Amino acid sequence: MKKIEWILLIAATLIFTTSMFAQGCEADDPSDTLAPPKIKIFGYLQPEYQYTQGDPGESTFTFRRARVGVRGRVLDDFTYYFMLEASPFIGGQTPGVYLMDAFITWDRFDWAKISMGSYKQPFGLEVFGTGCHSLVTIDRAIVSDQLVIPQRDYGLMLLGGDTTTRFTYAVAVMNGSGLLIKDENNKKDFVGRATYQLFDWMHLGASFRYGYPVPNDNDSDRTTWGGEIRLDFNNLHIQGEYIEDEGAYNRAADAGCGAEPLELGERRAGAYGMVWYDTKWNLQPVFKYEYFDQDLDVKDIPNAYSERMTIGLNYFFSKNVRVQLNYQANIETVINEDNDRFLAQIQVRF
Repeated sequence: MKKIEWILLIAATLIFTTSMFAQGCEADDPSDTLAPPKIKIFGYLQPEYQYTQGDPGESTFTFRRARVGVRGRVLDDFTYYFMLEASPFIGGQTPGVYLMDAFITWDRFDWAKISMGSYKQPFGLEVFGTGCHSLVTIDRAIVSDQLVIPQRDYGLMLLGGDTTTRFTYAVAVMNGSGLLIKDENNKKDFVGRATYQLFDWMHLGASFRYGYPVPNDNDSDRTTWGGEIRLDFNNLHIQGEYIEDEGAYNRAADAGCGAEPLELGERRAGAYGMVWYDTKWNLQPVFKYEYFDQDLDVKDIPNAYSERMTIGLNYFFSKNVRVQLNYQANIETVINEDNDRFLAQIQVRF
């Protein structure tokens, strides 16, 4: 079936309704009631303008994401989730329309759901815990894009809990090679994340991954771990993560959501902290500080250590329409570059 026919097939299902899970792009909404065999079309568009300082500077209009999917329930205990990515700027080695998320979940028990297919790795708050349409800044942190690679993969996952419970967990066995790529070694990646709502205003979490990321190599391994925190004081929100990674990595792998992959040392790490405030005027100012060290063992490598400050403002016309403005001040420690960026994005969800 041609690619355009896939899109038309999905569009034909617009008259139906239901809900789905956090491992895709949509947020988990346990308050929804699902009754077979209804289905729902969903998706969002994110056209964007980017300006990068330099000599000369770069100015371009682009598409961050253009996604459409269907989700629903068949029988009493089985749900499905299917999403296509149509943005020509985020397709990695195969630009154009391609299959992004596609998984089936058996959810008879709230604390022991099983998903199989293609979905996000259960690692981190900014990657697994936040849908792409709900990101407070236009870009994820550098450490999320560079170390949680691949952000999506094929595998089997056991998970439990949701937004109404204090404890959640997810553990998965995955190929480790990412989307659109056949697994080229016999080893699998083991990935897991657990969170706990310590207080009504404090969320804590930890993630872990152990795997073999190099194609045709069953010996070179990688270990990744991370910690996360989120604080919510009425309209004031604070969020942070630290991620450290060591061992082998796949130099041919794409970074998250179209980011340029960086050359990494044996050990690498980074973190971010972010604060934002929900005003009564539908405006949401945000400030984000982050750093990323490409090689923890070697110092004074030009621009291997970098920092970034993002100043942003989000405006919500409604829950389905928003505009985001971000200024990214990039700070290099050895050779300073004139590469600050201004990003403007409008999003429509349906």
